[in-house]
Amino acid sequence: MHDDVLSELLRPLWLTDIFHSMWEAGGTWGVKGHDDNCAIVHYMLANSCVITFGDDPKPVELHEGDLAIFPHGTAHTFAGEYGVQATPLSALVPHCRPGESGVVRVGTPPYITRMLCASLHYSAIGEPGLYSALPRIIVLRRHMLEGEPLLLRTLESLPSEIGRTAPGSRLVTLRAFETVFVLSLRIAMEELAEESPALSALHHPGISKALMAIHGSYAEPWTVESLSREAGMSRSTFSQMFRELVGEPPMRHLTVRRMQEARRLLADTTVPQQDIAQRIGYRSQVGFHLAFRKEFDMTPGDFRSRRASRTRLVQQVRDDG
Repeated sequence: MHDDVLSELLRPLWLTDIFHSMWEAGGTWGVKGHDDNCAIVHYMLANSCVITFGDDPKPVELHEGDLAIFPHGTAHTFAGEYGVQATPLSALVPHCRPGESGVVRVGTPPYITRMLCASLHYSAIGEPGLYSALPRIIVLRRHMLEGEPLLLRTLESLPSEIGRTAPGSRLVTLRAFETVFVLSLRIAMEELAEESPALSALHHPGISKALMAIHGSYAEPWTVESLSREAGMSRSTFSQMFRELVGEPPMRHLTVRRMQEARRLLADTTVPQQDIAQRIGYRSQVGFHLAFRKEFDMTPGDFRSRRASRTRLVQQVRDDG
């Protein structure tokens, strides 16, 4: 059941592209990143580093074989030791274009620290509500990875892909990092649930069933009562536990999931707009129209028109370039 919940949660999260690089560092070094609209992966291949956030000086140490996932691309500094002068990431890698890869060196030789890094770009339309509640960093220690041979083998094979230009390399690398990302979240659900309410929600035997229903069958006429029965819990206990772990009431979470799917369908101009309300669980066009406008301060038609205009503009820029 837990794996199914994770699958449904991540299904709308479309990974679209990736920038990945091999970092080699030596001497006294530090790199200061910035907030980014993507997920970030750091995998320590050799030696160690410390990670800090601007609002929390307490460092997170990464050692050889450790993996760190930043689900939201939260700005952080990574360095050879705590408190050193950090170089802005933009000065070292001025053009991190999705689809590219490379080797980045920082500090002075000998470069004894090696780290595999990646920025995983995904469609903002598809970001699940519960995904946004994940912690800003998830650290998986080496001993956790050793129990996941598929994840470990994938990580170990990725450094050889840096700089490859063989046919299909870009897609292969994207799918490999996608595998790393999903398997990492699965381990976090199982091993680190107590560290995050969102991870606890995915691991909870009752709440996970309700989440599976909401994310997998959002078009059904769910109520708090029917969701609590699905979870095998009393209505009051279910409502309280859902709010505590997920961060919002069950029906609000259902609305967010439906609106997420509505935006995905509206972005696909092959889907007739008049069919969308029923496909996401609304009995009338008026009800869907009002809910969408309340959520996004625009009508479904306005959203589709703006998305189409933006897509045409992006395509024109690509054609001109």
